[in-house]
Amino acid sequence: MKLTSTMESIHRNQRTSKLKGKSVQVLLLLILCAIPSTTLAAKELSPEQQSLLDAVNAKPTDRSDYKERTLGLWKWVNEYALDGGYVPVNLTQSVSRMLAYPAPAPRQLGLIDHYIRELGLVQSDPNAIGQITAEGGPFVAGQYVTLIQTYTVGTNPIGPGGGIVIARHFMPNIGGYQLENPTEPNYLTVTSSNPDVELMQDSYRMSGMHGGFRGALPVPFFRVKTGTLQTGDTLTITYGDTSQGSPGLRMTDIACDLTPFPVYVALDETPALYSLPQQPVEVIGAEIAGVHVFAPSIVKAGEPFEVSIRAQDRYYNRATSAIPAWTLHLNERLVATVAASNDPIAVVQIDGLPEPGVYWPKVAGGGLEGSGNPILVEEEPARYIYWGDTHGHSGFAEGIGSPQRLMRWAKEDARLDFVSHSEHDIWMDDYEWNVLIENVEKYSDDSFIAYLGYEWTIQNTQGGHHNVLFRTAEGRERVPAQTHGTLSKLYQGLRRKHELRDVIVIPHAHQPGDYRQSDPQLEPIVEIASMHGTFEWFGQMYLRNGHRVGFTAATDNHLAQPGYSSIRGSSLSQANGLGAILAKAKTRDQLFDAMKDLATYATTGERMILDFSLNGAQMGQRIPFAEERTLQGRVIGNAPIDEITIFKNG
Repeated sequence: MKLTSTMESIHRNQRTSKLKGKSVQVLLLLILCAIPSTTLAAKELSPEQQSLLDAVNAKPTDRSDYKERTLGLWKWVNEYALDGGYVPVNLTQSVSRMLAYPAPAPRQLGLIDHYIRELGLVQSDPNAIGQITAEGGPFVAGQYVTLIQTYTVGTNPIGPGGGIVIARHFMPNIGGYQLENPTEPNYLTVTSSNPDVELMQDSYRMSGMHGGFRGALPVPFFRVKTGTLQTGDTLTITYGDTSQGSPGLRMTDIACDLTPFPVYVALDETPALYSLPQQPVEVIGAEIAGVHVFAPSIVKAGEPFEVSIRAQDRYYNRATSAIPAWTLHLNERLVATVAASNDPIAVVQIDGLPEPGVYWPKVAGGGLEGSGNPILVEEEPARYIYWGDTHGHSGFAEGIGSPQRLMRWAKEDARLDFVSHSEHDIWMDDYEWNVLIENVEKYSDDSFIAYLGYEWTIQNTQGGHHNVLFRTAEGRERVPAQTHGTLSKLYQGLRRKHELRDVIVIPHAHQPGDYRQSDPQLEPIVEIASMHGTFEWFGQMYLRNGHRVGFTAATDNHLAQPGYSSIRGSSLSQANGLGAILAKAKTRDQLFDAMKDLATYATTGERMILDFSLNGAQMGQRIPFAEERTLQGRVIGNAPIDEITIFKNG
C-alpha cells in the first residue's frame, strides 16, 4: 500500500557548507514520499505523457500555457498514483496553487516543469533514486533508542556534490539531530560502504513538514566530497549512535504506526532533492500511568450498554505494560470487575440501570484511579447524544500515521460514535481518496459510523477552509481546491455532482471560512472549537450575517488521534474539540439528518450533557414569533458547573 506524507511547498532555499563556509542557492526541492512497497516495474509513458514531457523540455512553462500543462500534470499524477506509484507530495498542492489562484509566480511555473520531468524519470525507472530500509522497533514512546536506515544507491551514481539529506518531520517531537557531540542525545552518523568515497558534513535549510514548518531550519546534509557512490553502494544512517557514549535518540512520545524519518537524495551537485520512500517505523505506548472511562451519555432505564476502560501512558497512548485488575463503580455502586491482563482496552457489559438519574463512572486498580463522562438514565429518552469528530488528519496530509490508525483510534481508543477523516484535498490524489472511501465501509458497523469527507483547503481570501462530509461513500467525487478554488465554485461543484441532502459543508475558524457567504442547504453547522482554540466569535459572525447555523467542534488533530488526545503545548492551545449530535438512534441517516437539522452542540473535549428548549422547541428547530419565551435547559458536566452564559441577539 502506498501512503504519501507531506512537506511545505517546494520553494527556493539555501544550503550552507559548515566546512567550507560557502553558501549555495537551492533553486528547487523535489519531494517524493510513500510507504515502501514492491518496486514498480518500469512503465512506458503514454503518448499524452510523452507529449507533455517533450513540451516542457522544449520550452519552459509560462502564463500562456500553464493551465493546459497543469491539467495534464493533474491527470498524469492521479493515473500514476492509482497504479501504485510514489507521488511527489506537494505536486497536488502546486496544482492547486496554479489553478485556484490568479497570476502564478515564475517560481511556481518552474515547479510544473520540474514535476513533469520528475514523473517521467520515476515512471520510466522506479529505481532511479535508489531504495531505503529501516531496522529496529517497535520503539517505546519517549525512550532513548537507536534506529538505523540504510540507503542503497540506485541506477544513477552519486558523485561529488551529491549525497543524502536527513530531514525531520515537524510533528513528532523528536528534537534536532546533532553531529558534534558523540556522548550527547540524538547523535547522528552516516557511513559509506564504498571505501573510496569520502563524505563531508553540510547542512540544508529546509522548510515545511520535514524542516521548519513556519520557516527554514538547517538539517544535516552528507555530501560526497571525493569518489563516486555506484549502483548498489550503501549509506548507513544511525539515529542515536551509542558507540561513543550517547544515550541514543529520544524517540517521539506519540505512538504511531508510521513515524516519519524522511531522507532525501541529491543525485549530483545540482540543487534538486528526491525523497526516498518513507519507512514504516512503529512507535508504541509506554508503561501505564493513567486510566480513563468512556460511556454513553444517555441510556434507557433497564437496557444494557457498554463502558470502555482504557489504560494509557503519560502521553495518552495505549499503555503497553501489564494492566492491573479494575473495579468499576457507577456512583457508589460496584457494577463490574475486570481481571488483570495485557489488553489496555477493556469493554465492560452493563446489564442495565433500573433507576433513572445521573451516574458518574469511576475506575480503580493497581494504585490508579480514573473517571469518565456522566451517564443520564431516563425512562423513555426522547433523543440520545452521540459523540464524534468531523475534522481529523493523518500522514495523507501534513500529519503522521496511517488512515487505518485514525479509524482504529476513533473507534477503539476514543470510543466515538462517528468520525470523518477529513483529509486536506490539496495533498490528496485519487488513490488516497479511494483509501478513504474503502475505510468508510471497512470500519463502519452498528456501533460506529464513518463518514467520507475531506477538507477543502484554500486561503481565506478565496473562502477559507471548509470540511465536506457525505452521507454515503460509494461513488462520491470530491470537489477539490485544485479545480474549484473559490467558495462559490465549491458550492456549485457540490450541487452539480451530488444531491443536496447528501452533503454537509462545515467552515472552521482556524484558517477561517468566509462568514459573509453561506449556502443554507449545504452549510448547516459551523465548527467553533478545536485543538487550535475556542472560537465562539466565529459562530457569532455567521449569525450576525443572517445565516441560520448550528455549532459543532472537532479536534483538527494531525496525529491520527481523533476525539481524544493530549495537549501539544508547543503549537496548540487546548486538548481537544468534540461534537455532539442529538438523534433518536445511531444510524447513518439519523446522525446525518440531525446535523442537517442543527441538532448539534460543541464542547472542548468533555462529554457534557446539554439539553435546552425554547417554548418547547428543541435545539435546531425554528418556531413562530412569541411575546413570551420560556427557556428551559439542563447541563450535566464532568466537574462542578462554574457559570452558564446565555446570549441573545449577540
